[in-house]
Amino acid sequence: MATITFYEKPGCKGNLRQKTLLAAAGHTVQAKSLKAEAWTADRLLAFLGKLPVSAWFNPSAPAIKSGEIVPENISFEHALHLLLENPLLIRRPLMEIGEERLVGFDIAAVDAWIGLNNVVLPEGNIEACVHGPEGHGSCGSHAHDHEAEESSHGRCGNH
Repeated sequence: MATITFYEKPGCKGNLRQKTLLAAAGHTVQAKSLKAEAWTADRLLAFLGKLPVSAWFNPSAPAIKSGEIVPENISFEHALHLLLENPLLIRRPLMEIGEERLVGFDIAAVDAWIGLNNVVLPEGNIEACVHGPEGHGSCGSHAHDHEAEESSHGRCGNH
């Protein structure tokens, strides 16, 4: 089984579901805050460099959903600047085992990479933001992370 460094947004229920799935498959998850990490261009590009720029962004981020940022229309340099300035725009999780890295939580890609060992998969999109019956306030993000982006848009979107 693998030991995975898992860069997440602490409190995100979607990331919690992903970590739970990895643990159920027998892997060890070492969670780190995506926001607290000291990202450099080189370090971030070690994860994102092989992907198209549009795949670097969290599609649920308020600035993406509102159309304020259109990843398909952004240059490589501008995209990198935006992500370094606001790591919550980065598609997550970022996962790392040694020199191997994966962006996002595509079930088939994760299974091919490290194996999910026939665990029962959750219903729905495992990369999507997850809210309980109380709505956005139940996701765990707003109680500790009032980013200007979140408060100006009033939506969770950063999961």
